[in-house]
Amino acid sequence: MDATEATQRFYETVWPNRALVLRAAMIHTANAADAEDLAQETLLKAFRAMDTFRAETNAKAWLLTILRNARIDRLRTRAGSAPPISLEELATEPAAGDSAAGAAWESPEEILNAFSDADVIDALQGIAEELRWTLLLVDVEGMDHRDAAGVLGVPVGTIKSRVHRARAMLRRVLLPLARQRRLVQH
Repeated sequence: MDATEATQRFYETVWPNRALVLRAAMIHTANAADAEDLAQETLLKAFRAMDTFRAETNAKAWLLTILRNARIDRLRTRAGSAPPISLEELATEPAAGDSAAGAAWESPEEILNAFSDADVIDALQGIAEELRWTLLLVDVEGMDHRDAAGVLGVPVGTIKSRVHRARAMLRRVLLPLARQRRLVQH
């Protein structure tokens, strides 16, 4: 593939997904500048790898895989970074039968729409990165469990478990804010 063909393919396939890349980067970084840097790095890596991109490949999944790997590379090279937290070690495991949170969220989509993007991003940054990635892929980007499993390199059953845990943890984080804004009953 020559440079002109790669450039054309990039603008047809990858460029329309740049907002997706930036949104995903915002969820996984501390500030807008870091997100923009990560998104730019992802798009640059995608451009350089256009000759390996196959037409039948899901462009969103491919880009999010590049983004995830770039994020992991950044975390590994950052000196003095905190060690990753294992999902098994999380102290904030959602309680089984958390009826207060469950009853309050009778129409979760309506309540989530009442929050700003910043509120949801802040809440997502409060949960483990593995869970955050899973919610981003499944709930935000609408990927099916099989495709999300491919991006994250885990079995489909793991995705299902993570989605359940992450949604419960997100509810727990957002519930006090929803109550404060009187979006749900106390």
